[in-house]
Amino acid sequence: MIILTTHRSSRKITVIVGVLLLLFCVCGNGVRASIHEYKNEGFIPRFNSFFFHGGSEGLYASKIVDPPKTTPNDDNNKPLNGKSFIRFESITVRRPKEIADKQNAMQQSTGVVEAIIVEVKDRDKIGGAYTNTNAICCNPALAKDGLCKVGEVIIRQDPDTPGWPRRLQISFEGKNEEATMALQTVEVNKTGMYYLYFVFCDPELKGTLINGRTVWRNPEGYLPGKMAPLMTFYGFMSLAYLVLGLLWFLRFVQHWKDIIQLHYQITAVIGLGMCEMALWYFEYSNFNATGSRPIGITLWAVTSSAIKKTVSRLLLLVVSMGYGVMRPTLGGITAKVILLGVVYFMASEALELVEHLGNINDFEGKARLFLVLPVALLDACFILWIFSSLSKTLEKLQIRRSMAKLELYRKFTNALAVSVLLSVAWIGYELYFNASDPLSELWRRAWIIPAFWTMLAFLLLVVICILLAPSHNPTRYAYETGDDEEEGISLTGTGVVVAGDLASKAERKERKASLASDHVFGLAEDLEEDKRE
Repeated sequence: MIILTTHRSSRKITVIVGVLLLLFCVCGNGVRASIHEYKNEGFIPRFNSFFFHGGSEGLYASKIVDPPKTTPNDDNNKPLNGKSFIRFESITVRRPKEIADKQNAMQQSTGVVEAIIVEVKDRDKIGGAYTNTNAICCNPALAKDGLCKVGEVIIRQDPDTPGWPRRLQISFEGKNEEATMALQTVEVNKTGMYYLYFVFCDPELKGTLINGRTVWRNPEGYLPGKMAPLMTFYGFMSLAYLVLGLLWFLRFVQHWKDIIQLHYQITAVIGLGMCEMALWYFEYSNFNATGSRPIGITLWAVTSSAIKKTVSRLLLLVVSMGYGVMRPTLGGITAKVILLGVVYFMASEALELVEHLGNINDFEGKARLFLVLPVALLDACFILWIFSSLSKTLEKLQIRRSMAKLELYRKFTNALAVSVLLSVAWIGYELYFNASDPLSELWRRAWIIPAFWTMLAFLLLVVICILLAPSHNPTRYAYETGDDEEEGISLTGTGVVVAGDLASKAERKERKASLASDHVFGLAEDLEEDKRE
């Protein structure tokens, strides 16, 4: 993602950076995998119950609905294609030994842990909401009224969907410390955001731990509902970058004699974009097929994304400095530019790894801030440097009255200004979206949030390709000579730049020697216009 912001005043830029930082800190994009694993997880007390959140995901309704089952194990033997389900695998609960020793060895059930699956819209059917109490577990008074059974979670069944919210029980026997849940598959035939909770009501079970895993699947695969549309989106963006790359390559070959170093950098960004989108598509496709993220592909996708974001920011920076149009090299500031790029890549890579190989929600607020803050501060450095450089470049062009180049940079500035307006508006929408949807009820629209930034980065790259495309009229890229030019190392390497500079000098000598012949190609007027400028 390329975050592109611009403002004429540093105060407004600071405000935008602050909003971006707030957005990052408050609205992390961590996503859970379709396989939820539990390793000695504890239960949290709430009202008169103890619960553990086993996962929540958006699930689409099954495309194939089977007739009612005849035996409890029928769900485990059905084919999975076209089905949406939650499967409980190797779920075990272990209570403290001192609690188990107090039980009657001959008693069949000496404690119950319940697995409750509820669609978020039916959350009022769990607990004592309809009895005007805060109770989650049934008490003797409610049991006397016939509303529930003592020791169980209060559930009011949905008359339109029999059996929902769904209740599954795990019972301890006698003095056993451990109870195991039989393999069960719960089929989902209604689209919605589903929450899974493990709950027990007996205070004597305090200290109980849970192990095992649950597998969540949509009809088309294991991708969570929030992420499923992104696989199609990344496939579309891969094709978009491919088309842009082909058009740029044709233009590149057509005018290869007039290529400058800036064109190679634009080509690199296009190539990185193609790789990034393709890798994310294959990563999501593999995730969808297996239910877990392929570490190898994810590492490559994360790294390509970090490299592309870094190179894209560097491209904006060097263009704003006039590289390739006003000056042939970056001069003495090259080392600073490279240093900023390296530091940004390292910070961005660390953040991306945490977001995609782990679950950012598992980290405390300070840990998240520790990872987000460096990226936000470095983005601020890029923003300030880009617009201060752009301001100086425009000022120099106005003084020298280089009208062709001034018009080019005005269009570039306008493109950045439009991207700012879109970015600020979208940040406001993101804040509203997340604040108004704390329970992820709008999960089917959540994929649009990250997709917007990817699309905005692509559109700005298209604008840069149009403005700085190779042309039969290379004089519009002729370097301005002035006191601001410095000798130094090029951003792309000394040897390449030296060769490029020699070629540029040779080309300028040839054009001056053959001014008359240039009329045939329509260049003489441009050269004379540049002289007058």
